[in-house]
Amino acid sequence: MIRFLRKLVPQILINFFKHLPEAVLANFIYGFPSRGMKVIGVTGTDGKTTTTNMIYEILKKSGKKVSMVSTIKAVIGDKEFETGFHVTSPTSFFLQRLLRDAKGAGSEYIVLEVTSHGLDQFRFFGINFEVGVITNVTNEHLDYHKTFENYLMTKAKLIKNAKVAVINADEKHFERLRHLTHPKCKVLSFGKNPKADFNPGNFKLNLKIPGEYNLLNALAASAATDSIGLDKANIKYVLSSFDGLEGRMEEVPNKLGIKIFVDFAHTPNALENVLKVLKKKSKGRLISIFGTASERDVVKRPVMGAISAREADITILTDEDPRFESSEKIISEIALGAKKEGAKFGKNLFKEPDRFKAIMLGIKMARKGDTVGIFGKGHEKSMNYKGIEKIWSDKEAVGRVLRYGR
Repeated sequence: MIRFLRKLVPQILINFFKHLPEAVLANFIYGFPSRGMKVIGVTGTDGKTTTTNMIYEILKKSGKKVSMVSTIKAVIGDKEFETGFHVTSPTSFFLQRLLRDAKGAGSEYIVLEVTSHGLDQFRFFGINFEVGVITNVTNEHLDYHKTFENYLMTKAKLIKNAKVAVINADEKHFERLRHLTHPKCKVLSFGKNPKADFNPGNFKLNLKIPGEYNLLNALAASAATDSIGLDKANIKYVLSSFDGLEGRMEEVPNKLGIKIFVDFAHTPNALENVLKVLKKKSKGRLISIFGTASERDVVKRPVMGAISAREADITILTDEDPRFESSEKIISEIALGAKKEGAKFGKNLFKEPDRFKAIMLGIKMARKGDTVGIFGKGHEKSMNYKGIEKIWSDKEAVGRVLRYGR
């Protein structure tokens, strides 16, 4: 019934008559707790979780009292805890409570991962951002925002009133975002572009984690922390020891002579980036296992199928939160893109809706030197079927296959 009603009521009405009053009330109940703390917000289609955690680590290891809220975990003072299933930004009440607790723990800074849904639904109402970071903006969540223009403008809300805006100079909408900031805002750019304030040429970094996209995340984190006066040498040192995150290019050790990675890549841009990195690293074939979630942007399904067919040697399509939609329908739509790139079922394209069986199939197919990449779920601890969250972990599924044999 709730799902049906949501389809009838425009989102803008829900935002202004439900989410905004909730946000105002939450601020009053918890006493506008963000006041007195320096708040750094990070948004973007991809890379925001990693960048948020990088900024947190730099601040912490620079001796600052800092808390953090990301989609993987929250760290409030000395306490660390998971933030839940399939999380976007926390609700207004939960977020304001976390801010109050962070302030009570003596935090001078708090780093927040900021989603487009959270921005659109006023969950960050009442928070004055010292620094706003936009890692990148590519097509995503168009099921919710309807157009890329709406999506871009929603992301831009983070930097409109920030004292410092950190923006990706490599993107075509860089200038547009820069001009959306207020006149007194300090704008810092990052990217491969040699004209960027922070680029690989003028701010050299030696990272443990692979991928050009992680270099960009690190440059964004560098710009953000430099803007608040942290030592450049210390920023570089902290990033050089950054180990990465759970479910982000996380390797699962094994004795089979193959490489197995679990990664959260669930957008076309992220999938293409991670596949290109793994392709370079692999001594043998690259086996790609993924699906796409239901009730999300359906346009990306064939696009991601095409990307996997181009970059991987073998593609196995499976479930990723099918919710109330047919698994077969979702997989068939992804397969359309793969087949347009020449992939053929039974040769280099396979479908197995059961995600555990798909992972088992990929590992069974792998020969010594091959690489198996499992994408879309990353750190998540559940999978949604018919509205019910069932316990699930890609990493644990790999462990089961490895323990009980291929």
